[in-house]
Amino acid sequence: MNPVSRWLRERLPLSGDTLRELTNEPVPNHLKRWWYCLGGTPAYLFVVQIATGILLAVYYEPSSRTAYQSIRYITEEASFGWYIRSLHKWAATLMIATVVLHQMRVFFTGAYRAPRELNWMVGMGLLVLTLLTGFTGYSLAFEQLSYWGATVAANISLGVPVVGEFLRDMLLAGEVYNERTLPRFFILHAAVLPVGMVGLIAVHIALIRLYGVTELQDEDDPASTAGHFNFFPDHLLTEVVLGLSLMILLTTLAIVFPAEIGPPADPLSTPEVIKPEWFFYATFRWLKIFPGQMAILSTGLIVFLMFVWPFIDARMRRAWPATEISMGVGVVAVLTIIALTVWEAVVAH
Repeated sequence: MNPVSRWLRERLPLSGDTLRELTNEPVPNHLKRWWYCLGGTPAYLFVVQIATGILLAVYYEPSSRTAYQSIRYITEEASFGWYIRSLHKWAATLMIATVVLHQMRVFFTGAYRAPRELNWMVGMGLLVLTLLTGFTGYSLAFEQLSYWGATVAANISLGVPVVGEFLRDMLLAGEVYNERTLPRFFILHAAVLPVGMVGLIAVHIALIRLYGVTELQDEDDPASTAGHFNFFPDHLLTEVVLGLSLMILLTTLAIVFPAEIGPPADPLSTPEVIKPEWFFYATFRWLKIFPGQMAILSTGLIVFLMFVWPFIDARMRRAWPATEISMGVGVVAVLTIIALTVWEAVVAH
């Protein structure tokens, strides 16, 4: 053994066998099917978001006087700026979609049940932070629709009982949209929310390591999901292939449907149609259906029930052990979300 190897071995007393034991955790065979291991997809897209976000931040200026022009410069003049911005946009879209799909997969396979209730709540926290990150990122462009979307969101926040005024002031850095609002959005988007997501991801992974992955079986073909396979190199190679496939998809979307820039924000001209990004369509339509605080309170109740659903499900299963009420509730919820999203997408206002 040469001196360098000896020095490293003394300070990192890890042998090849030890490394294999630490990294080569058996993975249930059902994870060979991509729809069962969607958790790695948003994690990869989150890394893409961080990398492209850092590059965009080099040129972006978080001020109502300069934000729009800096976005225009990135899109039209900076070398490959249009490509980086488009990657950032599409990675955000796919990340939100895959987090939602991952939560749906966990719900419909019952993987949130004991002892994994806390991990479901962590996943819900990640979903909320992902949506908030998408909202704050959309608002940074300082376009007409992003400006008025933020204004509408602040007005909705004001309707929350007791803490509504506080939420509005925290969001806008004042009572109305002002010079401090855009820097507030930028700090939330680039620092506060990502740090919160990193923390929750660490807890999420730690809980998975403690409890292991929920082992599922295909009732039609039990043999295909029985047993385990190695994490390294089998599962790792699968994730690498998935990451490369996502990069090809992101590049294709960025080239075919590049991020555009709309008209600049005009506080004196209210658009005829104000709509949020697609991932808030269902919530926006729900708020239009019901009046005032009833819509806000019902939305808050739904989010709360989603967080504590594992405990509600456990109580229902004790009361009615022969039924799967949660599956029916899940189907109705998904169909409702799809219906509200389509409704909001097709109507003019």
